[in-house]
Order: sequence, then C-alpha cells, then structure tokens
Amino acid sequence: MRSSIRTATLLAVLCSLFSLPVFAQSTLPDLGGQTVTIAVENAYIPFNFIDEATGEAVGFDYDVMNEVCARINCTPEYIQTTWDALLIGVAAGEFDVGASGITITEERDRTVDFSIPVVSTAQVLLMRIDESRFASVQDFIDTPDLVLGTQRGTTNYDLALELVGIERIIAFDEFGPTIQALVNGDVDAVIIDSTSGQGYVGENAELLTIINEPLTSDFLGYAFAEGSDLVAPFNAALQSMTDDGTLAAISATWFAY
Repeated sequence: MRSSIRTATLLAVLCSLFSLPVFAQSTLPDLGGQTVTIAVENAYIPFNFIDEATGEAVGFDYDVMNEVCARINCTPEYIQTTWDALLIGVAAGEFDVGASGITITEERDRTVDFSIPVVSTAQVLLMRIDESRFASVQDFIDTPDLVLGTQRGTTNYDLALELVGIERIIAFDEFGPTIQALVNGDVDAVIIDSTSGQGYVGENAELLTIINEPLTSDFLGYAFAEGSDLVAPFNAALQSMTDDGTLAAISATWFAY
C-alpha cells in the first residue's frame, strides 16, 4: 500500500508541475454535471460520520464519492438516512447511490446492483481494553453470560446469530449506540467490520481494542438500483482510482491506525 501511495503522490506532483490532470479525464465517461444523490448514515466511523470538532460530515465514502464525481463530472448530493432505509431506498430509486460500508452479498445483489469492490475487510470482535473475562473469540463463545452487541440489518448481525444465538445479542439501529453500550458495559463485545473497528479504536484508543481473529473475509462496495446507468461510469472512475493509487491513498487516510 505504501508503494502505491508514494506513486500516486509523485504522479500528482508531476502532473501539477506540468498543469496536467492526474488522470486523463477524456478516457472516462462524462455525466455533464448531473446531480447524483448519495445516501449515507453519517453514523459509521470511518466511512461517514459527523466530525465532533468541526460539525462537518467526513469519512472514506465522502472522499471516494467526491473524487469519483470529479472524474466523471457529476455533482454529489449527500442525503442522510438510516441504515435500515438505505438499501431499501436505493432499490426503490429514492437514492442514486448507497454509501455506508456496504458488504457485497448474494442476498443484497438480488435487489440492488453493486459497484466493483472498494474495500476488503473482515468481521472481528471489538472489546474493552481492560477486559479480563475473555481473550479470544472462542473464549467469548464459550462463556454463556457474555452479551454481544451489533447493528440490526447488517452482516454483523447475521454472524452474531451464528456465533452466540439471539439470546446473547443486544441489537441497535446504529453503530454509535452500539459502541457506547460497549464502553458503558451494557454489552461485553461488539461484532464489527475490521475497517470500521479500526476507526472506533482510533477514536477511543484508551478504551477499546480488537481481537485479532478475523471471522470472515468480505468485500465492500457501493449500491445502485438494479439496471442503473450509473454503475458503469462509477466503476470506470473507481477502477481509475485503483490504477493510479488514489483509492489506496484515501484508504490509508481513514484506515491507518
């Protein structure tokens, strides 16, 4: 990753010196300034969230979507919604794009179309740093009085059911309250995507840590209504960002903890 970042940075410097674009825009589709509505939660660190210091919405998804639209000449319009309404709204055409750390699954692919993968992640357990009752995933599973926190409607919830059953789960509508429940001791661990888990550890380094035992291997992408004519141009932009190292550089900004 570091090599890709250095390459992307060098390319940007050289292009700026010669007043050239980092990527040849003529090779990409041109959407003519079209406004594209992008559904976000603003509650899923580090993908999209409200920066408490500035009050601004920031995150990996904002940086990626802004760069995509810069490359294919579209105007992003971000619309905050809840997780349970996000994919339903995309499928119904209420939003053009869904962006919120969405795991690409066969079940979801039946109702929406996905972009090419932009992030590879795993599901892990997040726990308090001073936890002494368990040190591994198997320890957690084997201790029947331990409770697992997760977010409803996610692949994390599905995996939590497989690991410990519904009796040992407390589910929340958003990840923010899930993490707060862990900090407060209302749940004993949280199942979460490793990329987002790194973000929450980065924000709470004195309180939280990750058990370094990946439970799954998943790919994340962006969701569109089935048959959307935006899939191809977005994929072209995302591929160009992969090829020139820009996507790696954005990832390093948000996932390097």
